Amino acid sequence: MNPDKRLAELGLSLPEVVAPLAAYVPAVRTGNLVYTSGQLPMSGGELVATGKVGAEVTPERAAELARLCALNALAAVRSLVGDLSQVVRIVKVVGFVASAPDFTGQPQVVNGASELLGEVFGEAGQHARSAVGVAVLPKDAPVEVELIAEVR
Repeated sequence: MNPDKRLAELGLSLPEVVAPLAAYVPAVRTGNLVYTSGQLPMSGGELVATGKVGAEVTPERAAELARLCALNALAAVRSLVGDLSQVVRIVKVVGFVASAPDFTGQPQVVNGASELLGEVFGEAGQHARSAVGVAVLPKDAPVEVELIAEVR
């Protein structure tokens, strides 16, 4: 399965790499692993949504935003390895969900990212994962996703 072709079949394209908001880089390669920095739901240089999931943002919308975060993370990976066919597998995903105090659906929100990775990479997109509820994220983003990819 060619991940770049699969993205096109899904009607998706990778965005430009999101510029860092502080003193870090979007991704780092060490050996055969690429670690991305946390990616917010940015599009065209702008944050797409703000607020807490379970209050101002519905869980369904937050899952869509997690999907966008995963696309941004893949763009960061591609910026280091040239194209997504260099990805052997997605090893780990960590999703942070800015949650209303009584919201407990973080795993379903982060499924937005996980499901996209499965659609793009098939079995190689299956990964270990953490879905963490937090009080607030940078710029009041509802979700943030980072990943580790094994590459050739």
